[in-house]
Amino acid sequence: MAVQTASQHGITRDLTDLGMGGVSAMFATLFTNPIEVVKTRLQLQGELKAKGKHAVFYKNVPHALIVIARTEGVVALQNGLPAMLGFQFFLNIFRLGSFRIAERRGLLKDQNGNTSILRGAAVAGLGGALGSIAGTPFFLVKTRLQSQAAQNIAVGHQHKHAGTFSALMEIFSKEGVKGLFRGVYPQIPRGMAGSASQILSFTYAKDWLRANDWFTNSPLLLSFVGANLGGVVMTLCLNPFDVVATRLCNQPVDAQNRGKLYSGMIDCFIKMTRHEGARSLYKGVGANYMRLGPHTVLLLVCWDQLKILEEYLRR
Repeated sequence: MAVQTASQHGITRDLTDLGMGGVSAMFATLFTNPIEVVKTRLQLQGELKAKGKHAVFYKNVPHALIVIARTEGVVALQNGLPAMLGFQFFLNIFRLGSFRIAERRGLLKDQNGNTSILRGAAVAGLGGALGSIAGTPFFLVKTRLQSQAAQNIAVGHQHKHAGTFSALMEIFSKEGVKGLFRGVYPQIPRGMAGSASQILSFTYAKDWLRANDWFTNSPLLLSFVGANLGGVVMTLCLNPFDVVATRLCNQPVDAQNRGKLYSGMIDCFIKMTRHEGARSLYKGVGANYMRLGPHTVLLLVCWDQLKILEEYLRR
């Protein structure tokens, strides 16, 4: 019995769970990165300017996709892909991996055998926070690379990095380790809110569907429907922190490596609402959902299928 328990809950299986979370996220990112490029530019458009007082290069998601493809080429829609893959990998080895480990060990169930909201939120939130911290350097670089554009459609500060690796090295050489973690503070609540809302809504949606005997014979469809709900809830909880993280990561810095536009997360919130209005915190929300919706579906469906495959291979 001891051997079986070690096999079921040993370090090798824990590492497998972490890896499955990271791989699932990278798979989804390959398809959703173009919308991430659009979302980043929409969030930077009209920075610290009132509505109607700035040029509008991107009217909406479809328009932005067309404008970028026509002006910079279709390849530009995958700007920052390596950095985005790195961010998603580190985010989700902690976020999904830790949740799966806790789930498999029975740590998320209450006395009645149901998923506990408090336990689930705590595990998902902590995993999201740790993953966001670990992935911050890649989020920083992907934001700067995705904001870089042809001069006639550029929004936000233009950093002119050549690529992911060179950007990481350049930031480190000029600003040190601290520079690589610029914008980490909004990443923590972003990761906690996004992770807890997405994973819990996904888990509860599947539990509710099973309880009502819907899609019980189709695990793939069950995951698909549950993931769609997770994408909606996650977008609404995540967007304000996402906008702030994008602004902090992309802002120019002075000779002392201090941000020229915002001194920190709270200052960014205040300046955005003061100059652009409270609705600015939901800039790019349509693009965010158009990315997070499909991303959530691809991510969580892939994650579920990997878990099913992993269980099958262990029989």
